[in-house]
Amino acid sequence: MKRILLSLLALSAAGVISAQVNEMKVDLGRTVAGIQPTMYGIFIEDINFAADGGLYAELVKNRSFEFPGNRLQGWSVGGRVEVRDDGPFDRNPHYVRLMYPGHPHKHTALENNGFFGIGIKEGDQYRFSVWARLAEGETPAKLGIELIDRASMGEVQAHTSAEITVDSPEWKKYEVIMTSDVTDLKATLRLFLNSPVAVDLEHISLFPVDTWMGHRNGLRKDLAQALYDLQPGLFRFPGGCIVEGTDLQTRYSWKNSVGPVENRPLNENRWQHTFRHRYYPDYFQSYGLGFYEYFLLSEEIGAEPLPVISCGLACQFQNETMDAHQPVADLDCYIQDALDLIEFANGDVSTRWGGLRAEMGHPAPFNLKYIGIGNEQWGPEYPERLEPFVSAIRKAYPEILIVGSSGPGSEGDQFDFLWPEMKRIGVDLVDEHFYRPESWFLSQGARYDDYDRKGPKVFAGEYACHGEGKKWNHFGASLLEAAFMTTIERNADVVWMATYAPLFAHIEGWQWRPDLIWFDNLRSFRSCSWYVQKLYSRYKGTDVLRLTDKEGKNITGAEGQNGLFASSVYDSANDCIYVKVINVSDEARPVMISFEGLGRRHLLKGVEAVSYHSDDLDADNTLDQPERIVPESAPLDFEGKVLETTVAPKTFMVYVIQK
Repeated sequence: MKRILLSLLALSAAGVISAQVNEMKVDLGRTVAGIQPTMYGIFIEDINFAADGGLYAELVKNRSFEFPGNRLQGWSVGGRVEVRDDGPFDRNPHYVRLMYPGHPHKHTALENNGFFGIGIKEGDQYRFSVWARLAEGETPAKLGIELIDRASMGEVQAHTSAEITVDSPEWKKYEVIMTSDVTDLKATLRLFLNSPVAVDLEHISLFPVDTWMGHRNGLRKDLAQALYDLQPGLFRFPGGCIVEGTDLQTRYSWKNSVGPVENRPLNENRWQHTFRHRYYPDYFQSYGLGFYEYFLLSEEIGAEPLPVISCGLACQFQNETMDAHQPVADLDCYIQDALDLIEFANGDVSTRWGGLRAEMGHPAPFNLKYIGIGNEQWGPEYPERLEPFVSAIRKAYPEILIVGSSGPGSEGDQFDFLWPEMKRIGVDLVDEHFYRPESWFLSQGARYDDYDRKGPKVFAGEYACHGEGKKWNHFGASLLEAAFMTTIERNADVVWMATYAPLFAHIEGWQWRPDLIWFDNLRSFRSCSWYVQKLYSRYKGTDVLRLTDKEGKNITGAEGQNGLFASSVYDSANDCIYVKVINVSDEARPVMISFEGLGRRHLLKGVEAVSYHSDDLDADNTLDQPERIVPESAPLDFEGKVLETTVAPKTFMVYVIQK
């Protein structure tokens, strides 16, 4: 890759390439618009086992025995085990009683396979914890803990083992640290009752000690690192469709996701049953990864938090009649949820919800600036519910910026209806979503060029290129996403935020594709689309520069522009110019970029040329080849006011130039 880039640069400089030159002009005389720090961000939806079984580092499934229908779902039992419902946590009342099986050579045991197995690494430490009590009397009881390989052909199945002593008839928390002596993608947690004494167990948990930032109840380190490395300016959470819920009873309730983790109630995940061809009956939300953890993660990765809450409409795709939704006259509790959320994020510790935030470990406010109301809602029923939210938030917190929705599509009747409604209501930003084929992305290079400059700003909240017949990630789709993002960048006065979606997918538990980051129980890889997002975020700049062709037109892949898309920004912090050029054609394109608005003696100096290219458009990174396709960088040999270069076929280039 680097050799290709260097040879093309050399040929260009020598004037060897004689094909038609594509002329571009960058006006350095004045900037067009400032770029918001929030421009390129991330969005998490708990689909594809993104939260439980993914980013949330808990390794035990159904740890509190609350899965409905079968309280022991995810567990295998042996001996005498009973499920009871008068436990110490009122919102998670179920627990198990382990009892003596009646013979010294019989055993009472529990096993948990986690999420597609429990991934453990050689030399790593794991924190086992459980709330327990003696069920009868005061004789201490021994509880054995093992991480095992059920398929082992060795003398023993256990990789590592430990033991705790339950010594009280009162509920209390017990912990032990275990170190694995092997790496196993699909280990099993096994618990033995090692004494002839009945013991009650609740909230059985296993976490890696080495979580992101070392937090207990923490996040999987490699997945959180992949978010940090994107340098996101925005973090939208906790999802889109899960905010709505299949019905209002299963909507995401942020108040259920805060406070002690042991007492956060289980919620059904609407993605459990949405796709019959990818059905996971054991897919629930433990709320272990809740709003406090999302706010904290936003802070730690340097992103502005954007929480989204229900507007009182359940998923309209799944409910055709209005009786499934909250009547407008009865929205007060939903509106209060929004106001309380702002208090939780920003309120003084003397307030109810600000006090809870402090109790959880963060006395300082999270400095929330944005809130989203509803997701992909449509029709008149949405604005009539949104309006009282806006009124109440404006009155109580006029500084908070409100995000409304333009519906599930990027154009069409609902889109055309909702945009004027969002203007009328006076939201600050409108959330647009587009999961569209390659042809759409190729045609949208000028999408935002003619948007209303006086209306609400745009949040491109969910987008991804879905290649025709190519539902997996592939380089070709990411290249078209890069091309599309030039219209986002060029129109930073209109577009303030943009987030790819979905964020995560478990290799064995996906329901939707493509996705930004893929993982199994131990490994992960960053897709080609991740690297496109990274390049835009890394070279975001602070101000838009006008870049046009020789006729003064924006370079949008339009007819006569030879498959080129381009944008340019200035970075005031580094005094650098970033020029992004995407060539989606099958031919190399000679390019001449003239920089205008400089003094007679002011010369620019090349710093770096970053190339993102693959000869195979259908290829992507994989678990076994996580860096198969990554950007390559080479010095940019340039000094003057005109850069002559060549952009290889099917290539995304970033030119870094010192002003």
